[in-house]
Amino acid sequence: MLALEVLSMKFFMSHLLSKDTFDTFLLEEAVIRTANTYTIDGHINPEFFPPGERNKEQIPFALRPWSELKGLCYDLIKGKYTPLYFKFVLQIKPEYMEKILSDGASDPSHVKALILNIRYDGNKALLTTGLSCHTFVMDKEAEILWDNALCRYLNEKGIGYKKL
Repeated sequence: MLALEVLSMKFFMSHLLSKDTFDTFLLEEAVIRTANTYTIDGHINPEFFPPGERNKEQIPFALRPWSELKGLCYDLIKGKYTPLYFKFVLQIKPEYMEKILSDGASDPSHVKALILNIRYDGNKALLTTGLSCHTFVMDKEAEILWDNALCRYLNEKGIGYKKL
């Protein structure tokens, strides 16, 4: 697990909410605390859709893509006052996860999801990485690959951070 503190909130928030920087992610959960507290569960309810639209082509993921919900999150955050708190739990899309983990020597099939937690406490934003596995594993290679891939990506996008 890696913990990073964002150095420029304005620049980071622009990338998070306005640009396509994080569109390779799915939203698992969002909590936004402003004048009210809003909670968004990113899990898709397939029963909402007619039976003909419940297949993998229409609903390819169990979670809603970040690109489809970031506008809503932006609308909840924007305003003349800074939010008191927010948290986003994101999972990288499976095809990107496979690419990241294919660089390693260990078997990536035990990894269920590569996770990015974004937490703002009113003063600073912290990014923490994590992974979800199908079963307990002692091998940390997948975790290291994910941590390194995220740091490389943030560097490519010019998003400044310091490791904690």
